[in-house]
Amino acid sequence: MMRWRKLLSLSGTLWGKQLEHHFDLTGIAIVTSVALLCGLGLSRLKQPAIVGYIVAGIVLGPGGFGLVSNSQSIHTLAELGVLMLLFLVGMELSVKSFLAVWKVALLAVLGQIGLSLAVTALAGLVLGWPMERSIVFGFIVALSGTAVAIKMLEDIGELKTETGRITIGVLIAQDLAFVPLLLITNGMGSGSGLDAAIIAKLAGAVAALAGLVWFLSRRERITVPYGNWFRRNHDVVPLAALALCFTMAALTGVLGLSTAFGAFIAGFMLGNSDGRTLSLRATHPIQSVLVVVFFLSIGLLIDLTYVWDHLGEVLLLLLIVTLVKSAINVGTLHLLGEPWERAFPAGVIMGSLGEFSFVLAAAGLSIAAIDPQGYQLAVTVIALSWLASPLWLDAAKRFHALAAGSAGSLRGALEQVYGGEIAVVNRTARTTMRGARAGVALIRRMAGRNGTNNPDPS
Repeated sequence: MMRWRKLLSLSGTLWGKQLEHHFDLTGIAIVTSVALLCGLGLSRLKQPAIVGYIVAGIVLGPGGFGLVSNSQSIHTLAELGVLMLLFLVGMELSVKSFLAVWKVALLAVLGQIGLSLAVTALAGLVLGWPMERSIVFGFIVALSGTAVAIKMLEDIGELKTETGRITIGVLIAQDLAFVPLLLITNGMGSGSGLDAAIIAKLAGAVAALAGLVWFLSRRERITVPYGNWFRRNHDVVPLAALALCFTMAALTGVLGLSTAFGAFIAGFMLGNSDGRTLSLRATHPIQSVLVVVFFLSIGLLIDLTYVWDHLGEVLLLLLIVTLVKSAINVGTLHLLGEPWERAFPAGVIMGSLGEFSFVLAAAGLSIAAIDPQGYQLAVTVIALSWLASPLWLDAAKRFHALAAGSAGSLRGALEQVYGGEIAVVNRTARTTMRGARAGVALIRRMAGRNGTNNPDPS
């Protein structure tokens, strides 16, 4: 009898695991299908597909239908997605493109970071933020969206022009600066601030990046060991690329720098080698899946109830951040000698927040520099800045007309780009003022008549 009971118990356990396994597979099918549909839908609306993945996370997560929970497994896959995202960005960076404008690009990024920190520090003083929160928000604002910016440059036909060249150079410099910014953010969570050990790690990371850029600039391409063997055995290439990414990430993690730093360095080295094309083609599907999981996890964190309850605050912050960021970009480039006809479109194109802003926000949350509500606000504003990219694309197309060089000042540029809207606003204002004057005059006449018909009995 006991045997039968044990057998039935074992059968029930196995059946329960099968049901659980079946449910997991169904959940995976639902998630991938919704992510695909949202990605395709946003692409048709001229939005980056990654915005669709965020929308899919919102729809499926606790703030939507609640079909997917923000579990530890999702966090683990999202961390792998971050590593692959940095690995991919590193492979896409061209040392030659950067070296052509490296002085202006580096100075522009330093100016963007410094001014962003100044703005958020001022906001922090007004709002009573701690210093760590102001610094993290300054870093978040300083970075621009590489994917959105490149899409805008392609749409207005400026990718290969001087405007595109300076914009891409600044974006590359921002991607290089992300690693030190991440190290500083993580270092603030040590409890002792930026002590000597953190500063030493930061200096080492910057020196490693500078040395790697110098090394890569001294030769055409790095020769990948056993390159011919890899070309004959394509099936091994994805595994080799992943091994390089995760090995470098683990190595820098053991050294106390950052796993993201190692992934970026691995991609940067491979992207400037003779195996770049083969590696990109082989690892792109894996990267796409992990990046989808990363942005899906971002969507899971967005609470629609919070957004609705704080809609005014979110929209106001989005407007302020975008306008301030664009003004910082335009002003910095112009101060560095770029004419208005190039500084304007480049600054507007870099007006959206960056992909790595998500990573910095998560790092700020992990060290308690940002509370959960502040993190919710940051993630929401970053996602909405991408959703608003069509408006900025329209502005970039208008500023594209300045390439002829007819505008010599800020006022002239604004009048040329938004002349039609300014004329409509002026006409509307004049019509409103005339109507208001006529209304006031009518009220006065009516008051005068009433006073005549009803004299004061005294």
